[in-house]
Amino acid sequence: MILPQLLVLTDRTQCSGSLVDAVAAAVDAGARAVVLRETDLPDAERDRLAEQFGALLQAVGGVLIRAGNDGALAVHLAAADPFPEVRPPLVGRSCHSRAELERAAAEGCDYATISPVFATASKPGYGPALGLEGLAAVARAGPAAYGLAGITPDDVRGCRAAGAYGIAVMGAIMREPRLVRRYLAELELAELEDPPA
Repeated sequence: MILPQLLVLTDRTQCSGSLVDAVAAAVDAGARAVVLRETDLPDAERDRLAEQFGALLQAVGGVLIRAGNDGALAVHLAAADPFPEVRPPLVGRSCHSRAELERAAAEGCDYATISPVFATASKPGYGPALGLEGLAAVARAGPAAYGLAGITPDDVRGCRAAGAYGIAVMGAIMREPRLVRRYLAELELAELEDPPA
C-alpha cells in the first residue's frame, strides 16, 4: 500500500462539534488516512467509531488506522507498545528519538511519526521540540517518517525538505477540518520540489 502523505489523528476534545462530523469533513476535504485514537473510550464505543470512519474512508479508497495493539488490520503503536505477535498488514509507531526510529525500522514498521517537531499543547511531556534541524537529524533513521506536533500548512515544505515522508496533524484539523485542503496543497508543492524517496 502506498501511504498518503497526510495522516489525520483524532482527538475529540479538540473538535468544535462532534468527532464524527470532524472526520467526515476532513475526508470530504481530501484526507485519506485517519488514525483513530480515543483510547480512553469503552471498546464498544471505539468500535462504533471505527465502523463509521472505516466506511467513510473505504468509500474514497482511504485507510483507517487504530491506535493501539488491538488486532485491527492497520495499527498505530505507542512508543512503548510491544510489536503484535501476528503482524497486521499495516503497522506504524510513535517515535520521539533516533533510537525509537531505529527500533521501528528493525521491527519492520511501515511508518513512524516523529514528535514533537514544534511545541504544542497536544503533545506535552516528550521533551523539547526537535525543530526542523532535529527532524532532519533523525527522519531518515527509520521507516517512512511523518513529522508531528505543531505543524501548520506553512511548515509542510520545511518538514519534507528535512526528510519527512509526510506530516501528521491532530489539533489543527480537529478544530478546522477544511485545513486538510491547505495541507494537501502544500504537500503537492513539496513533492514537485522534492519527490519522496
